[in-house]
Amino acid sequence: MTPRSSDVRLATLTAVAGTVFIAAGAFWLSFTSLSDLARRSGVDPGQAWMWPLIVDGIIVVATVAAVALTGTRGSWYPWMLLVAGAGISVAANAIHAVVAETTEVPLVLAACVASVPPMVLLAITHLTSVLMGSKSSTQPDTRHITTSTAPARAVAKARRALPPAAATSAPIAPRDDASSLRSLGWSNAAIAKKLGVHPSTIGRWLSDHVGAPSSQTDTVREGASDG
Repeated sequence: MTPRSSDVRLATLTAVAGTVFIAAGAFWLSFTSLSDLARRSGVDPGQAWMWPLIVDGIIVVATVAAVALTGTRGSWYPWMLLVAGAGISVAANAIHAVVAETTEVPLVLAACVASVPPMVLLAITHLTSVLMGSKSSTQPDTRHITTSTAPARAVAKARRALPPAAATSAPIAPRDDASSLRSLGWSNAAIAKKLGVHPSTIGRWLSDHVGAPSSQTDTVREGASDG
């Protein structure tokens, strides 16, 4: 059973809302750890909050840019920034767990726990970008449909505008051949035999061309030449 488009949109919106909520939580946990680490490293307390914004902010921006530039030549650069930012954030959170005074578990375990928020931030930001891209791809491209159907509509309109005689007449190429042979002095009968049609058809073709003799005039001329 194929899901309805409304159900797909609802599921996508729910998933996007959930990923945004989780990303906000992961960012806040990483933000507090990195801010404290910056203060412990000698950064002014009034400016320490900027350091986690720089480190974790590049993860968010680079992830969105990597998804947007997928398949292009410049996609390597956001991926490089993404790997670098994620590596710095994970390492900094692990270091903060080691140097924190309130650590009551083995340092390895504390470092692993502290590394979870930046890794979740990386994964959830990428998932959010993919979900937003899939949401936009489910919308029909009306511009493409309109552009592709425009030539067909124009052809149909042109066919309806043609008179019945033109719509039921023979192809253009035999008419041109008939006109060319007539200009060389061929008779309607000879042209009709050459093209495999009735002489009256040749007369009708030639009468459609501007300046060409009508079928009655050709008949008179043929009779005169036979006499």
